Amino acid sequence: MNTQFDPRNISMMMDLYELTMANGYFMENSQNKRVAFDVFFRRNPDGAGFAIFAGLEQVLEYIEQMHFAEEDIAYFRSLNLFSEDFLAYLKDFRFKGDIYAFPEGTIMYPNEPIMTIVAPLVDAQLIETAILAQINHQSLVATKARRIVRAAQGRAVSDFGARRAHNMDAAVYGSRAAYIGGVSGTATVLAGQMFGIPVGGTMAHSWVMYFRDELKAFRTYAKMYPNNCILLADTYDILGSGVPHAIQVFQEMKDAGMLNGTYGIRLDSGDLAYKSKEARKMMDDAGFTDAKIVVSNSLDEYTINSILKQGGCIDSFGVGERLVTAKSDPVFGAVYKLAGVETDGVFSPRIKVSDTLEKITNPGLKDVYRIYDESGHAIADLIAKKGETIDLSSPFRYVDPEQYWKNRKFTNCTAKMLQEPVVVDGKRISEKKSLKEIQDYVKKQLETEIWPEEQRFENPHKHYLDMTPDYFEMKMNLLHQLQTD
Repeated sequence: MNTQFDPRNISMMMDLYELTMANGYFMENSQNKRVAFDVFFRRNPDGAGFAIFAGLEQVLEYIEQMHFAEEDIAYFRSLNLFSEDFLAYLKDFRFKGDIYAFPEGTIMYPNEPIMTIVAPLVDAQLIETAILAQINHQSLVATKARRIVRAAQGRAVSDFGARRAHNMDAAVYGSRAAYIGGVSGTATVLAGQMFGIPVGGTMAHSWVMYFRDELKAFRTYAKMYPNNCILLADTYDILGSGVPHAIQVFQEMKDAGMLNGTYGIRLDSGDLAYKSKEARKMMDDAGFTDAKIVVSNSLDEYTINSILKQGGCIDSFGVGERLVTAKSDPVFGAVYKLAGVETDGVFSPRIKVSDTLEKITNPGLKDVYRIYDESGHAIADLIAKKGETIDLSSPFRYVDPEQYWKNRKFTNCTAKMLQEPVVVDGKRISEKKSLKEIQDYVKKQLETEIWPEEQRFENPHKHYLDMTPDYFEMKMNLLHQLQTD
């Protein structure tokens, strides 16, 4: 199953400065110097308590396919920026590094390395933009989808957003990410074909308008699709004609023995809470208590929550633009920062210093653990030096970097390492998971591991990112050293 667009064009997905730096490293004969870069983000979108890691599968496919064709080299040459030796080097380029990552679908938090790339300098530099483009977009949409699904309180949510997405690839990968976040299906046919997402849809207003006679439009559709007959009831007058005509068609189908599948109405305008309650009463009174009500029209977690609080009688939601564009907070903000440089087989840490506290990076090669209490709930994540022993069989002292003067310990806890190797020496070693498996993994974490308080829409509980004493001391020493220098 092909889950990638033209791989040649994808290989060219980079910022120019990655090429100019790579050329400079090559000219300095540093192209094979091994370095480590971390991918992390600084804040959860929408003030949420967590985010969802998505897009890893496309990153791995990109890494496997990355190469430069003759026309790519010719384009580079036309820019008059690069040496011929560097262009010859790119002709045979293949990624030769290692990548460590959280499993796709992992619940994640700010400032922890969700991916670490350990690779020759040029290799690590050239892949930055493509990795961030996939991770930023899909993680953003997956996180937004989860909020919308949670607001729906068990009712089905379908992605209707393709026509409002920021281009065709954003629509397709947005559908993929939304499914990871928990939606039940998509209206986007290409996403269904590429990723196996269940597809669904009804009719547009143009169907009803073409026939001019609403009742004829409904009858014609019912005849063609008797087992999935969802009629768009708001083209002219929802309660005055749309619902009565739908009821008339349902009765005709019942009399003909055709009312055996899913049937109901869709509402796409007006006061959805009020209109859905009235429509429900009309259909129930007519004996069609199992008729479904689907609603669409600029929905998100806030409008859905409002509709349901008002008693809206909704069976499923079709969510479009505010999902696929994450309209309320449309920038995820994951970054790609140098964490270490290898010298004589040993990685020395690197740190970015800023007057803005949140922009100071966590240096060096590191391990990331999720810490669980006796109930199985995650109480914190922990950064340790790479290979550092974490023994939680007895109380384990840790440092809260925001309140480092306090003496804190994990007691009666267990730990799980979050990063795992997914690429070794340029070759993928991780098993490919189905999209349903990734969606189920998200659901399992939220139901059994992540505190409900972290999942609140308003003022969610903060998930702490702590450090081992050795790691914290290394970071502080590096900061003090830079100030002294």
